[in-house]
Formats: sequence, C-alpha cells, structure tokens
Amino acid sequence: MYRIFRVLIGLAALAGLGGASLAVWPIGEAPDLTERKGDAQRGAYLARAGGCIACHSDPGSGRPALTGGAPIETGFGRFVPPNITPHDTAGIGAWTIDDFARAVRQGVAPDGNPYYPAFPYAFYSHLSDQDIADLWAAFQGVGPQEVTSGENEIAFPFNLRFGLKLWRAVYAEGPATAADPDRSDAWNRGRWLVNGLAHCGACHTDRNLLGGRRPGEYLSGSDDLPDGGKAPPIRPGDLREAGWTVSSLAFGLKSGVMPDGDTFGSGMGEVVRDGTAWLSEEDRRAMAAYLLDEDEAGDGG
Repeated sequence: MYRIFRVLIGLAALAGLGGASLAVWPIGEAPDLTERKGDAQRGAYLARAGGCIACHSDPGSGRPALTGGAPIETGFGRFVPPNITPHDTAGIGAWTIDDFARAVRQGVAPDGNPYYPAFPYAFYSHLSDQDIADLWAAFQGVGPQEVTSGENEIAFPFNLRFGLKLWRAVYAEGPATAADPDRSDAWNRGRWLVNGLAHCGACHTDRNLLGGRRPGEYLSGSDDLPDGGKAPPIRPGDLREAGWTVSSLAFGLKSGVMPDGDTFGSGMGEVVRDGTAWLSEEDRRAMAAYLLDEDEAGDGG
C-alpha cells in the first residue's frame, strides 16, 4: 500500500512539474507594427466583415457597441466577449498595436496567456500587417467606454489556460486563404473572406470533444453550437440542393432572406445585421461564388 502511495505521489509531482513547465512555455511571436499607419475607414469595413461588432456588442443589454458581447454558453463554460473600446482599464486602451496584432492573429493576450478558441483567432492568422494596422486605427477611433463586460466562467480543467498551449499545437491552424492562380479574382476574394476574416467555418464546422474542428468536415455544418444552436452545411452541393445561386446567396448575405422566402435564424441573422449586410455587393457575390465553387460572381439569376 505504501509503495502504491509513493507511486501516486510521484506521478502527481511529475504532473505538477509538467503543468508548471507548460505554464511558462512561451507562445506566439513578437510583431513590430509600430511604424505602420492604418486606414480607419478600411479598418471599420474589415471589422464588419470579421464579425467584431456582432461579437463584442450586445444590443439587448443597452450597453454601447463594442463594450462586450452577449455571454456565449458552451459545454466548456460561459465565455463573455470583452470590451474592445480604447478605455485604459475596461477595454484595450492600454494595449499597443503589437499587443493587438498578437491577440488577433495569434490568440495571445498582452500578458502572454493564450485566448480561448471562442475567439476565432485562427481564422484571422492570415491577416496582413496592413489589415491589422487598419483595424487598430478603426478601434482607436471609437470613444472609450468604462463598461465592464463580465468574467468568463469556465469549468475545471478548462479554466487552466496553460492547457490551451497544447490545444493550439493541434487545432489552432486556420483554413487556407491563399489565392489560387487557376481561379478567378472573385473566387479568390471569396476564399479570403469565407476561410479567413468572415470565419464561416467557426460555426459551420462540427467540433470534437476538445472543441477542435473535425478534420474533413469543414463547412459541413454543426448541430452543437453554443446555446444549442445549429448551423447548416454550406458546401457547394449542399447549397445548390437547398436552392441557392450566387445571386440569391449574395442577396441573402445582405437581407437575411433565403430562397424559400424564410429568413435566417437569430445567430445568422446577427451575422447579416452586423456584418455581411455592410459589405460591398462585390464582396458578397465573391463569398457566394466561392461557397458555390463558381469562378464567376454573376450567374444571371
């Protein structure tokens, strides 16, 4: 019995040492964007495309925009999108542009801790330095708001952030966004938006028990969204079977209206209201062309 006890103590000690080592394991790379000038107007457009307004605002709460989104209930706990106005203590006013770049593209907080994947940073990893500078300029132009958004409530052991460092090594790579020289400009623009900034795969891809996107099931839909929601498959064949064309899908991304005359549910409705409805018609058609795997952004429909 004593021998078993010593073995258990030894294993616990090793686990503790491993956890301590993992806790101090540095992640991310240090960017240098301090001299880069941003275009706030373009940044505001990118923020709409990226869902920043939709996620970090909660119209039903009566709070100002960007002061924190509605809580996201998941099987891992309750996540609260934070205040991202330039307030020094309640928001990101004490950050530098390099802090912002690391957070958005790498999912690393200014203190070096990893963010939870409820923040879809993996999809933003391909944003250029100029994209980041433009987003930064846009958020710096927002009035600072001293509004506390609330704290995450994460169940053990998921509340141990250092464990996310192992998760990142397996699941943190985002979908491909690089241009394909054999495809049209519209298709490639749509790919950059769908697979990157608009992060469609964050909701429309099923996840495993650890919250990682299931390999081979990208855009094949999910029945296990936060708050019990569902997202339909949006692969080309699925969309065509549901009656979508490039024109109707582009219109749906603007209006929220589906081919049968019904409207999108609350989750996708918010995406349209706060995001895709603000995009240019060219970008909405590009997204539709990519999702339907058609090289032309027009289909005569």
